[in-house]
Amino acid sequence: MKRLLSLFVALAPLAVSAQPDSGGYNRALAAFNAGDMDTAAPLFFELAESAPDAEVKGKAEYFLGQALAQKGLPVSAFIAYAAIVNAGPSHPSYLKAVEGLVDMQQQLDEHNLIPSILNQAYTDEVRDRWVTLPKEVLARINYLVGTVSQRKSRFEEARSLLEAVPPDSRVYAKSRYLLGVVLADPRFPGRPGEGSVLDKDALAAFNAVLAAKEGQLDLRATQHLALIALGRLHYRRGEYTDASAAYERVPRYSRYWDQALFENGFARFQNEDFGGALGSLQALHAPQFAGAFQPESWILKATVYYYSCLYDEVKTTLAAFDEIYGPMERQLEPFAGEDVPLVQSFNLVAAENRRLPRPVYLWLRNNERIREVMRMLERVDNEKRALTNGRWRGTPLAAQSTASLEEVRGTLLQVGGTLAQSRIREAADNLRTFSDQAEIIRVQTALDEKDLLQAGVDQKALLTRQSLYRPKMPGAAWNYWKFQGEFWIDEIGYYQYTLKRGCPAKTAEQQP
Repeated sequence: MKRLLSLFVALAPLAVSAQPDSGGYNRALAAFNAGDMDTAAPLFFELAESAPDAEVKGKAEYFLGQALAQKGLPVSAFIAYAAIVNAGPSHPSYLKAVEGLVDMQQQLDEHNLIPSILNQAYTDEVRDRWVTLPKEVLARINYLVGTVSQRKSRFEEARSLLEAVPPDSRVYAKSRYLLGVVLADPRFPGRPGEGSVLDKDALAAFNAVLAAKEGQLDLRATQHLALIALGRLHYRRGEYTDASAAYERVPRYSRYWDQALFENGFARFQNEDFGGALGSLQALHAPQFAGAFQPESWILKATVYYYSCLYDEVKTTLAAFDEIYGPMERQLEPFAGEDVPLVQSFNLVAAENRRLPRPVYLWLRNNERIREVMRMLERVDNEKRALTNGRWRGTPLAAQSTASLEEVRGTLLQVGGTLAQSRIREAADNLRTFSDQAEIIRVQTALDEKDLLQAGVDQKALLTRQSLYRPKMPGAAWNYWKFQGEFWIDEIGYYQYTLKRGCPAKTAEQQP
Protein backbone atom coordinates (compact mmCIF):
# COMPACT_ATOMS: atom_id res chain seq x y z
CA MET A 1 0.00 0.00 0.00
CA LYS A 2 1.27 3.46 -0.80
CA ARG A 3 0.60 4.65 2.76
CA LEU A 4 2.67 4.42 5.84
CA LEU A 5 1.46 4.77 9.39
CA SER A 6 -1.23 6.62 11.38
CA LEU A 7 -4.10 6.34 13.80
CA PHE A 8 -7.07 8.19 15.24
CA VAL A 9 -9.69 6.82 17.57
CA ALA A 10 -12.83 8.94 17.85
CA LEU A 11 -14.78 8.38 21.05
CA ALA A 12 -17.99 8.34 19.07
CA PRO A 13 -18.86 8.41 15.37
CA LEU A 14 -18.87 11.91 13.97
CA ALA A 15 -22.03 13.19 12.40
CA VAL A 16 -20.99 14.27 8.92
CA SER A 17 -23.00 16.25 6.44
CA ALA A 18 -23.47 14.68 3.04
CA GLN A 19 -21.45 15.72 0.02
CA PRO A 20 -22.35 15.32 -3.65
CA ASP A 21 -22.52 11.57 -4.23
CA SER A 22 -19.49 10.10 -5.98
CA GLY A 23 -19.29 6.33 -6.14
CA GLY A 24 -21.31 5.74 -3.00
CA TYR A 25 -20.06 8.63 -0.82
CA ASN A 26 -23.53 9.33 0.60
CA ARG A 27 -24.03 5.63 1.40
CA ALA A 28 -20.63 5.52 3.10
CA LEU A 29 -21.45 8.60 5.20
CA ALA A 30 -24.82 7.21 6.17
CA ALA A 31 -23.27 3.94 7.30
CA PHE A 32 -20.52 5.79 9.19
CA ASN A 33 -22.97 8.05 11.00
CA ALA A 34 -25.04 4.99 11.89
CA GLY A 35 -21.98 3.31 13.41
CA ASP A 36 -21.93 0.58 10.76
CA MET A 37 -18.18 0.45 10.11
CA ASP A 38 -18.43 -2.95 8.42
CA THR A 39 -20.28 -1.22 5.57
CA ALA A 40 -18.65 2.21 5.73
CA ALA A 41 -14.98 1.18 5.61
CA PRO A 42 -15.10 -0.80 2.32
CA LEU A 43 -17.07 2.02 0.69
CA PHE A 44 -14.59 4.65 1.85
CA PHE A 45 -11.74 2.42 0.68
CA GLU A 46 -13.26 2.17 -2.80
CA LEU A 47 -13.68 5.95 -2.95
CA ALA A 48 -10.15 6.51 -1.69
CA GLU A 49 -8.84 4.32 -4.48
CA SER A 50 -10.95 5.48 -7.41
CA ALA A 51 -13.07 8.59 -6.73
CA PRO A 52 -12.59 11.05 -9.62
CA ASP A 53 -13.20 14.10 -7.42
CA ALA A 54 -10.05 15.02 -5.44
CA GLU A 55 -11.98 16.46 -2.51
CA VAL A 56 -14.22 13.42 -2.19
CA LYS A 57 -11.18 11.17 -2.49
CA GLY A 58 -9.35 13.10 0.23
CA LYS A 59 -12.29 13.01 2.63
CA ALA A 60 -12.80 9.31 1.98
CA GLU A 61 -9.15 8.62 2.87
CA TYR A 62 -9.60 10.38 6.19
CA PHE A 63 -12.89 8.70 7.08
CA LEU A 64 -11.41 5.36 6.13
CA GLY A 65 -8.87 5.94 8.90
CA GLN A 66 -11.68 6.86 11.30
CA ALA A 67 -13.70 3.80 10.39
CA LEU A 68 -10.70 1.51 10.86
CA ALA A 69 -9.97 3.08 14.25
CA GLN A 70 -13.55 2.67 15.44
CA LYS A 71 -13.51 -0.91 14.19
CA GLY A 72 -10.64 -1.60 16.60
CA LEU A 73 -7.87 -1.70 13.99
CA PRO A 74 -5.57 1.09 15.20
CA VAL A 75 -2.48 0.05 13.24
CA SER A 76 -4.46 -0.03 10.01
CA ALA A 77 -5.93 3.36 10.87
CA PHE A 78 -2.47 4.68 11.62
CA ILE A 79 -1.37 3.57 8.14
CA ALA A 80 -4.28 5.48 6.57
CA TYR A 81 -3.55 8.66 8.55
CA ALA A 82 0.18 8.50 7.82
CA ALA A 83 -0.51 8.36 4.08
CA ILE A 84 -2.42 11.66 4.37
CA VAL A 85 0.28 13.30 6.51
CA ASN A 86 2.96 12.17 4.08
CA ALA A 87 0.93 13.62 1.19
CA GLY A 88 1.48 17.06 2.69
CA PRO A 89 -0.55 20.13 3.65
CA SER A 90 -2.35 20.31 0.31
CA HIS A 91 -4.44 17.31 1.29
CA PRO A 92 -7.97 18.42 2.28
CA SER A 93 -7.88 16.40 5.52
CA TYR A 94 -4.27 17.12 6.41
CA LEU A 95 -4.62 18.65 9.90
CA LYS A 96 -7.32 16.16 10.91
CA ALA A 97 -5.00 13.34 9.90
CA VAL A 98 -2.17 14.84 11.98
CA GLU A 99 -4.50 14.89 14.95
CA GLY A 100 -5.56 11.33 14.21
CA LEU A 101 -1.95 10.19 14.01
CA VAL A 102 -1.19 11.68 17.42
CA ASP A 103 -4.26 10.03 18.95
CA MET A 104 -3.22 6.68 17.53
CA GLN A 105 0.26 7.09 18.97
CA GLN A 106 -1.35 7.48 22.37
CA GLN A 107 -3.60 4.45 21.92
CA LEU A 108 -0.76 2.25 20.68
CA ASP A 109 1.87 3.83 22.97
CA GLU A 110 4.17 3.66 19.96
CA HIS A 111 7.51 5.50 20.13
CA ASN A 112 9.49 4.28 17.13
CA LEU A 113 7.52 4.83 13.92
CA ILE A 114 4.94 7.54 14.61
CA PRO A 115 7.37 10.02 16.21
CA SER A 116 9.62 9.60 13.18
CA ILE A 117 6.72 10.37 10.82
CA LEU A 118 5.78 13.46 12.83
CA ASN A 119 9.40 14.58 12.93
CA GLN A 120 9.68 14.39 9.13
CA ALA A 121 6.38 16.18 8.63
CA TYR A 122 6.99 18.98 11.18
CA THR A 123 8.71 21.36 8.75
CA ASP A 124 8.88 25.14 8.63
CA GLU A 125 6.31 25.01 5.83
CA VAL A 126 3.59 23.57 8.10
CA ARG A 127 4.63 24.96 11.48
CA ASP A 128 2.20 27.88 11.35
CA ARG A 129 -0.66 25.53 10.48
CA TRP A 130 0.15 23.00 13.20
CA VAL A 131 -0.16 25.66 15.92
CA THR A 132 -3.90 25.70 15.18
CA LEU A 133 -4.21 22.08 16.34
CA PRO A 134 -5.82 21.42 19.74
CA LYS A 135 -3.49 22.40 22.58
CA GLU A 136 -2.97 18.87 23.91
CA VAL A 137 -2.32 17.48 20.43
CA LEU A 138 0.37 20.10 19.80
CA ALA A 139 1.90 19.39 23.23
CA ARG A 140 2.16 15.70 22.40
CA ILE A 141 3.70 16.50 19.02
CA ASN A 142 6.35 18.69 20.65
CA TYR A 143 7.15 15.92 23.13
CA LEU A 144 7.27 13.15 20.51
CA VAL A 145 9.37 15.13 18.05
CA GLY A 146 11.54 16.20 20.99
CA THR A 147 12.33 12.54 21.71
CA VAL A 148 13.54 12.11 18.12
CA SER A 149 15.69 15.24 18.37
CA GLN A 150 17.22 14.00 21.64
CA ARG A 151 18.05 10.58 20.14
CA LYS A 152 19.73 12.30 17.20
CA SER A 153 21.72 14.61 19.56
CA ARG A 154 20.01 17.74 18.22
CA PHE A 155 19.98 19.11 21.74
CA GLU A 156 19.02 22.76 21.18
CA GLU A 157 16.13 21.69 18.95
CA ALA A 158 15.02 19.17 21.56
CA ARG A 159 15.17 21.82 24.28
CA SER A 160 12.98 24.21 22.30
CA LEU A 161 10.37 21.53 21.60
CA LEU A 162 10.25 20.19 25.15
CA GLU A 163 10.06 23.63 26.73
CA ALA A 164 7.00 24.32 24.56
CA VAL A 165 4.98 21.63 26.38
CA PRO A 166 2.66 23.48 28.82
CA PRO A 167 2.18 22.46 32.49
CA ASP A 168 -1.45 21.46 31.95
CA SER A 169 -0.51 18.83 29.34
CA ARG A 170 -0.63 15.17 30.31
CA VAL A 171 2.88 14.72 28.88
CA TYR A 172 4.32 17.62 30.88
CA ALA A 173 6.14 15.36 33.39
CA LYS A 174 7.61 13.19 30.62
CA SER A 175 8.68 16.34 28.75
CA ARG A 176 10.32 17.83 31.86
CA TYR A 177 12.21 14.61 32.50
CA LEU A 178 13.54 14.48 28.94
CA LEU A 179 14.34 18.21 29.07
CA GLY A 180 16.45 17.60 32.16
CA VAL A 181 18.26 14.76 30.42
CA VAL A 182 18.95 17.00 27.42
CA LEU A 183 20.24 19.91 29.51
CA ALA A 184 22.42 17.66 31.68
CA ASP A 185 24.03 15.96 28.68
CA PRO A 186 27.77 16.80 28.58
CA ARG A 187 27.45 17.27 24.81
CA PHE A 188 24.89 20.08 25.12
CA PRO A 189 26.19 23.19 23.27
CA GLY A 190 27.70 25.76 25.59
CA ARG A 191 29.34 23.37 28.01
CA PRO A 192 31.51 23.71 29.97
CA GLY A 193 31.22 27.50 30.03
CA GLU A 194 27.49 27.49 30.71
CA GLY A 195 27.55 24.25 32.65
CA SER A 196 26.36 25.68 35.97
CA VAL A 197 23.34 27.35 34.41
CA LEU A 198 22.44 24.26 32.40
CA ASP A 199 22.77 22.05 35.48
CA LYS A 200 20.55 24.38 37.46
CA ASP A 201 17.90 24.25 34.74
CA ALA A 202 18.20 20.46 34.54
CA LEU A 203 17.78 20.23 38.32
CA ALA A 204 14.64 22.36 38.10
CA ALA A 205 13.25 20.13 35.35
CA PHE A 206 13.78 16.94 37.39
CA ASN A 207 12.25 18.52 40.47
CA ALA A 208 9.22 19.56 38.41
CA VAL A 209 8.72 15.88 37.55
CA LEU A 210 8.95 14.89 41.20
CA ALA A 211 6.40 17.56 42.13
CA ALA A 212 3.93 16.59 39.39
CA LYS A 213 0.42 15.54 40.42
CA GLU A 214 -1.75 12.66 39.29
CA GLY A 215 -3.14 12.81 35.77
CA GLN A 216 0.23 12.69 34.03
CA LEU A 217 1.02 9.79 31.71
CA ASP A 218 3.28 7.13 33.27
CA LEU A 219 3.87 9.42 36.23
CA ARG A 220 5.35 6.92 38.71
CA ALA A 221 7.81 5.42 36.24
CA THR A 222 8.78 8.89 35.02
CA GLN A 223 9.43 10.04 38.59
CA HIS A 224 11.65 7.02 39.25
CA LEU A 225 13.65 7.81 36.12
CA ALA A 226 13.90 11.43 37.22
CA LEU A 227 15.40 10.33 40.55
CA ILE A 228 18.05 8.30 38.76
CA ALA A 229 18.77 11.21 36.41
CA LEU A 230 18.99 13.52 39.43
CA GLY A 231 21.49 11.17 41.04
CA ARG A 232 23.57 11.13 37.85
CA LEU A 233 23.57 14.93 37.69
CA HIS A 234 24.80 15.24 41.28
CA TYR A 235 27.36 12.47 40.71
CA ARG A 236 28.80 14.19 37.65
CA ARG A 237 29.11 17.40 39.70
CA GLY A 238 30.96 15.58 42.49
CA GLU A 239 28.02 15.97 44.88
CA TYR A 240 28.10 12.36 46.01
CA THR A 241 26.00 12.72 49.17
CA ASP A 242 23.20 14.32 47.16
CA ALA A 243 23.58 11.68 44.46
CA SER A 244 23.24 8.90 47.00
CA ALA A 245 20.16 10.54 48.51
CA ALA A 246 18.50 10.66 45.08
CA TYR A 247 19.25 7.01 44.31
CA GLU A 248 17.91 5.94 47.69
CA ARG A 249 14.56 7.59 46.94
CA VAL A 250 13.90 5.12 44.11
CA PRO A 251 11.29 2.75 45.62
CA ARG A 252 12.38 -0.77 46.47
CA TYR A 253 11.48 -3.29 43.77
CA SER A 254 10.51 -0.66 41.24
CA ARG A 255 11.51 -1.48 37.70
CA TYR A 256 14.61 0.69 38.03
CA TRP A 257 15.66 -0.27 41.56
CA ASP A 258 18.56 -2.49 40.51
CA GLN A 259 20.01 0.36 38.46
CA ALA A 260 19.62 2.73 41.41
CA LEU A 261 21.40 0.24 43.72
CA PHE A 262 24.27 -0.08 41.27
CA GLU A 263 24.77 3.63 40.72
CA ASN A 264 24.41 4.33 44.43
CA GLY A 265 27.32 1.95 44.98
CA PHE A 266 29.49 4.25 42.87
CA ALA A 267 28.25 7.37 44.67
CA ARG A 268 29.00 5.86 48.07
CA PHE A 269 32.41 4.68 46.93
CA GLN A 270 33.32 8.15 45.65
CA ASN A 271 32.10 9.54 48.98
CA GLU A 272 34.54 7.16 50.71
CA ASP A 273 31.66 5.25 52.27
CA PHE A 274 33.14 1.89 51.36
CA GLY A 275 30.80 -0.02 53.68
CA GLY A 276 27.78 1.67 52.13
CA ALA A 277 29.05 0.89 48.62
CA LEU A 278 29.42 -2.78 49.48
CA GLY A 279 25.96 -2.69 51.08
CA SER A 280 24.38 -1.53 47.83
CA LEU A 281 26.22 -4.21 45.90
CA GLN A 282 25.29 -6.86 48.47
CA ALA A 283 21.64 -6.12 47.74
CA LEU A 284 22.29 -6.16 44.00
CA HIS A 285 23.93 -9.57 44.28
CA ALA A 286 21.04 -11.06 46.22
CA PRO A 287 19.29 -14.12 44.71
CA GLN A 288 16.33 -11.91 43.76
CA PHE A 289 18.61 -10.23 41.19
CA ALA A 290 20.25 -13.44 40.00
CA GLY A 291 19.12 -12.74 36.43
CA ALA A 292 20.45 -9.17 36.36
CA PHE A 293 23.17 -8.22 33.90
CA GLN A 294 25.49 -6.06 36.03
CA PRO A 295 29.10 -7.04 35.25
CA GLU A 296 30.49 -3.68 36.34
CA SER A 297 29.08 -4.18 39.85
CA TRP A 298 31.66 -6.90 40.49
CA ILE A 299 34.46 -4.66 39.24
CA LEU A 300 33.29 -1.95 41.64
CA LYS A 301 33.16 -4.46 44.49
CA ALA A 302 36.72 -5.56 43.76
CA THR A 303 37.80 -1.91 43.58
CA VAL A 304 36.31 -1.17 47.01
CA TYR A 305 38.22 -4.09 48.49
CA TYR A 306 41.38 -3.02 46.67
CA TYR A 307 41.25 0.48 48.14
CA SER A 308 40.93 -1.13 51.57
CA CYS A 309 43.94 -3.38 50.83
CA LEU A 310 41.77 -6.46 51.41
CA TYR A 311 43.53 -8.47 48.73
CA ASP A 312 42.03 -11.89 49.51
CA GLU A 313 38.55 -10.39 49.07
CA VAL A 314 39.69 -8.76 45.80
CA LYS A 315 40.72 -12.13 44.43
CA THR A 316 37.53 -13.82 45.62
CA THR A 317 35.40 -11.13 43.97
CA LEU A 318 37.26 -11.31 40.66
CA ALA A 319 36.97 -15.09 40.70
CA ALA A 320 33.19 -14.71 41.08
CA PHE A 321 33.16 -12.24 38.18
CA ASP A 322 35.07 -14.71 35.99
CA GLU A 323 32.76 -17.56 36.93
CA ILE A 324 29.58 -15.60 36.16
CA TYR A 325 30.58 -13.48 33.18
CA GLY A 326 33.48 -15.33 31.57
CA PRO A 327 31.22 -17.87 29.84
CA MET A 328 28.84 -15.10 28.76
CA GLU A 329 31.58 -13.29 26.87
CA ARG A 330 32.34 -16.41 24.85
CA GLN A 331 28.66 -17.21 24.34
CA LEU A 332 27.96 -13.75 22.88
CA GLU A 333 30.78 -13.76 20.34
CA PRO A 334 28.80 -15.40 17.46
CA PHE A 335 25.97 -12.86 17.80
CA ALA A 336 27.94 -9.63 18.13
CA GLY A 337 29.56 -9.56 14.68
CA GLU A 338 28.90 -7.14 11.84
CA ASP A 339 27.52 -9.86 9.54
CA VAL A 340 24.58 -10.95 11.73
CA PRO A 341 21.28 -10.14 9.92
CA LEU A 342 19.01 -7.68 11.72
CA VAL A 343 16.00 -9.99 11.79
CA GLN A 344 18.12 -12.77 13.27
CA SER A 345 19.30 -10.40 16.00
CA PHE A 346 15.73 -9.45 16.83
CA ASN A 347 14.57 -13.06 16.87
CA LEU A 348 17.26 -13.86 19.44
CA VAL A 349 15.47 -11.45 21.75
CA ALA A 350 11.84 -11.91 20.73
CA ALA A 351 11.79 -15.71 20.76
CA GLU A 352 12.03 -17.93 23.81
CA ASN A 353 15.65 -17.79 24.88
CA ARG A 354 17.75 -20.79 23.88
CA ARG A 355 21.04 -19.25 22.73
CA LEU A 356 21.81 -16.04 24.65
CA PRO A 357 23.02 -15.97 28.28
CA ARG A 358 19.91 -15.54 30.39
CA PRO A 359 21.02 -12.29 32.12
CA VAL A 360 21.82 -10.74 28.73
CA TYR A 361 18.54 -12.01 27.30
CA LEU A 362 16.56 -10.45 30.17
CA TRP A 363 18.58 -7.23 29.89
CA LEU A 364 17.72 -7.00 26.19
CA ARG A 365 14.03 -7.74 26.70
CA ASN A 366 13.83 -5.13 29.43
CA ASN A 367 14.77 -2.38 26.97
CA GLU A 368 11.67 -0.23 26.58
CA ARG A 369 12.03 0.30 22.84
CA ILE A 370 12.56 -3.40 22.16
CA ARG A 371 9.54 -4.25 24.32
CA GLU A 372 7.55 -1.72 22.33
CA VAL A 373 8.52 -3.30 19.00
CA MET A 374 7.44 -6.69 20.33
CA ARG A 375 4.12 -5.27 21.48
CA MET A 376 3.53 -3.56 18.12
CA LEU A 377 4.30 -6.73 16.20
CA GLU A 378 1.67 -8.51 18.24
CA ARG A 379 -0.84 -5.77 17.39
CA VAL A 380 0.01 -6.05 13.70
CA ASP A 381 -0.45 -9.82 13.72
CA ASN A 382 -3.77 -9.52 15.57
CA GLU A 383 -5.06 -7.08 12.96
CA LYS A 384 -3.93 -9.30 10.11
CA ARG A 385 -5.91 -12.18 11.61
CA ALA A 386 -8.94 -9.95 12.14
CA LEU A 387 -8.87 -8.83 8.51
CA THR A 388 -8.33 -12.34 7.20
CA ASN A 389 -11.12 -13.93 9.24
CA GLY A 390 -13.60 -11.07 9.64
CA ARG A 391 -16.46 -9.55 7.66
CA TRP A 392 -14.08 -8.05 5.08
CA ARG A 393 -12.43 -11.33 4.23
CA GLY A 394 -11.66 -11.54 0.52
CA THR A 395 -12.40 -7.84 -0.15
CA PRO A 396 -9.90 -5.43 -1.73
CA LEU A 397 -9.86 -3.53 1.58
CA ALA A 398 -8.74 -6.62 3.48
CA ALA A 399 -6.16 -7.57 0.86
CA GLN A 400 -4.54 -4.15 0.67
CA SER A 401 -4.72 -3.52 4.42
CA THR A 402 -3.07 -6.88 5.09
CA ALA A 403 -0.33 -6.06 2.59
CA SER A 404 0.24 -2.70 4.29
CA LEU A 405 0.37 -4.34 7.70
CA GLU A 406 2.99 -6.74 6.39
CA GLU A 407 5.07 -3.76 5.24
CA VAL A 408 4.81 -2.25 8.70
CA ARG A 409 5.75 -5.60 10.17
CA GLY A 410 8.89 -5.66 8.04
CA THR A 411 9.79 -2.13 9.14
CA LEU A 412 9.28 -3.05 12.80
CA LEU A 413 11.52 -6.10 12.41
CA GLN A 414 14.27 -3.88 10.99
CA VAL A 415 13.86 -1.38 13.84
CA GLY A 416 13.80 -4.15 16.42
CA GLY A 417 16.79 -5.84 14.84
CA THR A 418 18.79 -2.62 14.89
CA LEU A 419 17.98 -2.08 18.55
CA ALA A 420 18.72 -5.70 19.49
CA GLN A 421 21.97 -5.79 17.54
CA SER A 422 23.14 -2.56 19.16
CA ARG A 423 22.38 -3.88 22.64
CA ILE A 424 24.02 -7.26 21.99
CA ARG A 425 27.19 -5.51 20.84
CA GLU A 426 27.01 -3.21 23.85
CA ALA A 427 26.79 -6.23 26.16
CA ALA A 428 29.74 -7.90 24.42
CA ASP A 429 31.81 -4.69 24.55
CA ASN A 430 31.00 -4.25 28.24
CA LEU A 431 32.10 -7.78 29.04
CA ARG A 432 35.40 -7.29 27.19
CA THR A 433 35.99 -3.93 28.88
CA PHE A 434 35.27 -5.20 32.38
CA SER A 435 37.28 -8.37 31.81
CA ASP A 436 40.23 -6.13 30.94
CA GLN A 437 39.61 -4.04 34.06
CA ALA A 438 39.45 -7.19 36.17
CA GLU A 439 42.83 -8.23 34.83
CA ILE A 440 44.31 -4.81 35.64
CA ILE A 441 43.03 -5.02 39.21
CA ARG A 442 44.31 -8.58 39.51
CA VAL A 443 47.82 -7.60 38.34
CA GLN A 444 47.92 -4.49 40.53
CA THR A 445 46.80 -6.53 43.54
CA ALA A 446 49.63 -9.00 42.99
CA LEU A 447 52.14 -6.13 42.73
CA ASP A 448 50.89 -4.52 45.93
CA GLU A 449 51.02 -7.82 47.80
CA LYS A 450 54.62 -8.19 46.64
CA ASP A 451 55.45 -4.67 47.86
CA LEU A 452 53.99 -5.46 51.31
CA LEU A 453 55.97 -8.66 51.50
CA GLN A 454 59.20 -6.92 50.51
CA ALA A 455 58.51 -4.17 53.08
CA GLY A 456 58.15 -6.84 55.76
CA VAL A 457 54.52 -5.95 56.52
CA ASP A 458 52.58 -8.75 58.20
CA GLN A 459 49.14 -7.93 56.79
CA LYS A 460 47.39 -10.81 58.58
CA ALA A 461 48.64 -9.55 61.93
CA LEU A 462 47.60 -6.03 60.97
CA LEU A 463 44.05 -7.20 60.24
CA THR A 464 43.87 -9.39 63.35
CA ARG A 465 44.59 -6.40 65.61
CA GLN A 466 41.53 -4.54 64.20
CA SER A 467 37.97 -4.94 65.44
CA LEU A 468 34.75 -4.79 63.46
CA TYR A 469 32.03 -2.59 64.89
CA ARG A 470 28.33 -2.44 64.19
CA PRO A 471 27.46 0.21 61.60
CA LYS A 472 25.88 3.43 62.77
CA MET A 473 22.11 3.18 63.02
CA PRO A 474 20.17 5.64 60.80
CA GLY A 475 17.53 6.20 63.49
CA ALA A 476 15.82 4.92 66.61
CA ALA A 477 13.37 2.80 64.61
CA TRP A 478 16.16 0.73 63.06
CA ASN A 479 17.41 -2.64 64.29
CA TYR A 480 20.73 -4.32 63.63
CA TRP A 481 20.87 -7.88 62.30
CA LYS A 482 24.15 -9.51 61.41
CA PHE A 483 24.15 -10.93 57.89
CA GLN A 484 24.61 -14.69 58.08
CA GLY A 485 24.29 -15.70 54.45
CA GLU A 486 20.50 -15.47 54.16
CA PHE A 487 18.76 -12.78 52.14
CA TRP A 488 15.49 -11.73 53.75
CA ILE A 489 13.21 -9.81 51.43
CA ASP A 490 12.57 -7.01 53.93
CA GLU A 491 16.32 -6.50 54.48
CA ILE A 492 17.45 -6.26 50.86
CA GLY A 493 18.51 -2.72 50.09
CA TYR A 494 19.41 -1.84 53.67
CA TYR A 495 22.78 -3.57 53.97
CA GLN A 496 25.79 -1.73 55.38
CA TYR A 497 29.26 -3.24 55.65
CA THR A 498 31.94 -2.43 58.18
CA LEU A 499 35.46 -3.07 56.91
CA LYS A 500 38.86 -3.64 58.30
CA ARG A 501 41.70 -1.90 56.51
CA GLY A 502 44.68 -3.88 55.35
CA CYS A 503 46.78 -0.90 54.30
CA PRO A 504 49.77 -0.16 56.57
CA ALA A 505 49.87 3.30 58.13
CA LYS A 506 51.97 5.77 56.21
CA THR A 507 55.10 7.19 57.79
CA ALA A 508 55.65 10.93 58.07
CA GLU A 509 57.82 10.83 54.97
CA GLN A 510 55.02 9.17 52.98
CA GLN A 511 52.34 11.70 53.93
CA PRO A 512 51.33 14.05 51.08
